[in-house]
Amino acid sequence: MHKKNIVDLTRITRDDYRRLEKLPLLLLADNVRSGQNIGSMLRTSDAFMVREVIMAGISPVPPSAEISKTALGAEESVGWRYVEDAVEEVKRLKENGVAIFVLEQIHESIPLQQLDRAIEEVRKDNPDREILIVVGNEVNGVDQRIVDLADFAIEIPMHGIKHSLNVAVSAGIALWEAYKCL
Repeated sequence: MHKKNIVDLTRITRDDYRRLEKLPLLLLADNVRSGQNIGSMLRTSDAFMVREVIMAGISPVPPSAEISKTALGAEESVGWRYVEDAVEEVKRLKENGVAIFVLEQIHESIPLQQLDRAIEEVRKDNPDREILIVVGNEVNGVDQRIVDLADFAIEIPMHGIKHSLNVAVSAGIALWEAYKCL
């Protein structure tokens, strides 16, 4: 085996990437406090063709040295915006037909490995329907008012002694699963 070098890894320019059609997939960071987590989510969103990352509440936004540490330029390639109120934004998106998925540990959640069936269900009458995945604050999770608006709650099964993963890691896993479906 031979490792790829930077020339092998060069794909397209940032401007060309920004012009590509993205998946009908959005990510909302509900009061995620760490810039490094936001940066990581932007970088993952770049990898999986996410149409837009929405930062809400106390979530930091670019330009930020802390975000840049992990985004490594994805803050310039991925579409993103800031909204003050995540609940109002989720209501607005839902009214516009976007399917709402929260990544949260709740009694009614479905395991992440069933995300494909849930996406199929919400898109059966509209195969182009956009999907929003909402991730929450590192301590408190997704706001309960957003959970109440969700079409589905998805949960990553945990088998060790820890009850959760880092929010950016969780978002990455969920985005990968959604990417495979879309």
